[in-house]
Amino acid sequence: MTLIDSVVDKQALTLTFVTEFTAGVERVWQLWQDPRQLERWWGPPTYPATFHQHEFVEGGRTKYFMTSPEGEKYHGYWDLVTIAPPTSVTFRDGFAHSDGSPDPELGTTTGVVTLEAIATGTRMTIVSHFDSVEQFDKMAEMGMVEGMSSALGQIDAILAA
Repeated sequence: MTLIDSVVDKQALTLTFVTEFTAGVERVWQLWQDPRQLERWWGPPTYPATFHQHEFVEGGRTKYFMTSPEGEKYHGYWDLVTIAPPTSVTFRDGFAHSDGSPDPELGTTTGVVTLEAIATGTRMTIVSHFDSVEQFDKMAEMGMVEGMSSALGQIDAILAA
């Protein structure tokens, strides 16, 4: 498994995942840049993602949905804030209504992804920043830690293909 560490820091309102891969930085970057590759790992294995819009440029928007085992669709979006290929991307991550419009009920989190070359390949760090303790607690209650951990566990197979 590629997950090296996960840190839940309620005081700082952050959730951090550190993963390492034997692939180079450019190859790992493709996992974010290519929506077909994102679909293969974004979301837990039992909630596969479908990306129907992926404007991977600063100021762009990505829209997707995850499908539950029962067929229910859970919509989300990213507003891409900064992109520095191939080492970092920052995005606002939120839930959406079925028409793709933002659902403000749970607010948004800010995701910061950094990729760095290491002796064995690439270290990817994802830090989610929350706006409040209430939002943090709600996301934890929804299984964000477990979901993201299992999602990240799918990447090695993609890189090996």
